[in-house]
Amino acid sequence: MVNTSVILSGLKLDNPVIPASGTFGFGREFSEYYDLDILGSFSFKGTTREPRFGNPTPRIAECTSGLINSVGLQNPGIDAVIGEELPRMKEYFHKPVIANISGFSIDEYRYCCERIDAQEQVGLIEVNVSCPNVRHGGMSFGTSPESAAEVTRAVKEVTTKPVYIKLSPNVTDIVAIARACEEAGADGLCLINTLLGMRIDTMRRRAVIANTMGGFSGPAVFPVAVRMVYQVSKACSIPVIGCGGVDSAAAVIEMMMAGATAVEVGSANLVNPCACKEIIEALPAEMERLGIERLSDIIGIVK
Repeated sequence: MVNTSVILSGLKLDNPVIPASGTFGFGREFSEYYDLDILGSFSFKGTTREPRFGNPTPRIAECTSGLINSVGLQNPGIDAVIGEELPRMKEYFHKPVIANISGFSIDEYRYCCERIDAQEQVGLIEVNVSCPNVRHGGMSFGTSPESAAEVTRAVKEVTTKPVYIKLSPNVTDIVAIARACEEAGADGLCLINTLLGMRIDTMRRRAVIANTMGGFSGPAVFPVAVRMVYQVSKACSIPVIGCGGVDSAAAVIEMMMAGATAVEVGSANLVNPCACKEIIEALPAEMERLGIERLSDIIGIVK
């Protein structure tokens, strides 16, 4: 009997599969397709201090082996998440959840993280310093070691739960930024967020996305994600959540061999609402095929 469980900063997950923020909402719609309690956890919709309508439409562009999105952090705001979404979530998810927090200032990050840290349902806080969809938000914080470390320090001062910093791949040296976050007190790292991409409607002679550019995700980015997870996990001593193009049990295992302790599944949820369920169900057979008894044994096994 194989063992799929992993430990993420003291949080035991039955398996390493976590739906990524921005692709799973608050889980309610997906609970109509399957029992969400089979998940390791899930990262809910990126939350800001104030409600956000998001970017103008169209927000989605299809690509070969992926898609570009420019949703723009549409969310109901921290008060509604705490007062409405988390209480509703108790009806269909009975494990600690991951809270994804975004911000447009250090004060906003501090405020939202302090508020969400007090919520019993939240087991881990994921701080997004890397969203490429908002003109003056997360991307600016995640593109230099100094600014990423500043956010990390500010958030750690007001939280008691593990804080994971979600890193952008749209940088020259992701390892330098990862190390800066670790030195500033981060409990873990999540990578990668989306790459910056663009599509053009050649008939209309204009960008497909109303915001011109957006976050490119899907299977096409998987090799980039594996490479960056490998580099960061070798350079840092804190846990890494791997994300980017994961769409199968085989991809989960590959990401873990690169150094990830857990793995987030993003765009695959938009293509197939049962993607995470199918990945979890396929994991034991894939482990047996590869002679893996415990997933925890393969974390960072590639030297």
